[in-house]
Amino acid sequence: MGTTITARTITSRNARFQQWLALLTNRTKRHRTGEFIVQGVRPITMAVEHGWTVRALLHAREGPWSRWAQRLLEQVDSERVAMAPELLGELGAKADQPPELVAVVAMRPDRLDRIPVGPDLLAIAFDRPASPGNLGTLVRSLDAFGGHGVVVTGHGADVYDPKVVRASTGSLFAVPCVRASSTAEVVAWARRAGAQVVGSDETSSVDVDTHLLTGPTLLVVGREATGMSAAWREACDAVVRVPIAGAASSLNAASAASVVLYEATRQRRAERP
Repeated sequence: MGTTITARTITSRNARFQQWLALLTNRTKRHRTGEFIVQGVRPITMAVEHGWTVRALLHAREGPWSRWAQRLLEQVDSERVAMAPELLGELGAKADQPPELVAVVAMRPDRLDRIPVGPDLLAIAFDRPASPGNLGTLVRSLDAFGGHGVVVTGHGADVYDPKVVRASTGSLFAVPCVRASSTAEVVAWARRAGAQVVGSDETSSVDVDTHLLTGPTLLVVGREATGMSAAWREACDAVVRVPIAGAASSLNAASAASVVLYEATRQRRAERP
């Protein structure tokens, strides 16, 4: 069992509370402190199960707690901070019903070598994602289809935004999610891994089910409104589309990427004996 460090009780909007509150909306402060807020039973559980460093567990001043909360409070090596319900509700985004626990978790380094490479590599580069919800959903889809990692390039949604964490339903803690400084850096990494670079774009004339995705693959997903950048288009070995019908003009980025991930998984299953 872990060692619990008992800390102060916070009942006012003091400096420490304000620091944690800023982590919900201010990406600069998140990255300056190297920590972020995790809300919800499954995301907190996934963070613990996958060995992320929990710096603090914030909890209500008084129990009783559920067996889940009691177990974490007893076993997780972190600071424990008791809080007034209204303050915990603000940090948990549930002002009317404060959660049992909110976790303050340390970020992991933005290194491409966190993503395991091999002959079955399946990874995604999301170029300048505008929507935290789309980014989180894409991380969840990659996890569901057995992918190995997500790389975010360009200025866009922050990987550690609480909306991303929630939309990923905890998958952020199961698959590496890395921010890269440039397209060139990611392309060089993909080439070293022997991966093809495949873009997804509705204007392509190549249907995704006609392109071979069984080898190591880096799938590129463009910004929701404008698509891939010129640098990514130039780097692609192929660009595919998801054929659609009906009145819909297009799929959003996360939906289209999920379809391509499924197709890659389908092809790989079909190749197995």
